Amino acid sequence: MAEAISDAHVVRVLRPFVRATGPLLDALRESDPLGLRTRAEREDADLAGVRRRLRERLLDRLTAVRVPGTAAWAGMDAGQRSHWWVNRVGRFTALLTAVPGLGGALADRLPVQDALGAAAQGLLLCAIAGEHGVTEVGDRVRLLAWVLFEREVDPELAAGRGARHDAAAEDARTSELTEEVTESSRRHGRITLRAAARTLWRLGRLLLSITDELEKRPQGRFYHQALGMLPVVGMAADYFGERSALKRVAKRARRWLRENR
Repeated sequence: MAEAISDAHVVRVLRPFVRATGPLLDALRESDPLGLRTRAEREDADLAGVRRRLRERLLDRLTAVRVPGTAAWAGMDAGQRSHWWVNRVGRFTALLTAVPGLGGALADRLPVQDALGAAAQGLLLCAIAGEHGVTEVGDRVRLLAWVLFEREVDPELAAGRGARHDAAAEDARTSELTEEVTESSRRHGRITLRAAARTLWRLGRLLLSITDELEKRPQGRFYHQALGMLPVVGMAADYFGERSALKRVAKRARRWLRENR
């Protein structure tokens, strides 16, 4: 019988995970999707020759798009922003998670998909926490442990104040996890799709050290899992299963936030 994974072990994994999501989420927020902020800054030059009414209409449409950096985003509440993370960024993470589903039942026997799925869910949980003003690493660790692994972790332990906490090792692991984001930002001035995907993979690989816990994470419906056993078509089933699971993750996160803030 396998030895049970302790809360201390879970915390040692989740603390660098949570810290590493920070730069990735910041890069996604500041990536200026579609160049909306850049266009707004150049509005006078770009639209100088356009009639006043048409110019105002174009700018209204531009700023009404609900993405970070627009007036519409600034006017959204925490719940609406959380919904954006789950439904927009969640599509990207669900697709990456579903790729192993091409192998059908063979892939389902491996922990890779659960690791990627848990990493995607953890990333979005940190995004939701941020939109609700929860910024402390320890609080986010407790949120992830409760939503993903059904664990009530001691706040002192989650905050890294345990007797066996190794700050140097945690710093080194965090730096390793954020290497792709840092390099992409340095070379391109933004995070690339490849860098985001590789960072998610690194986060998932970190979670492989608590493989037994990954099975507890919110999953898709039973029919998603049944169809996911089939080759090729299993990828589509896994994609929709991960999308369904993310909604359940968000629901559990809202409950935890209500009870712990």
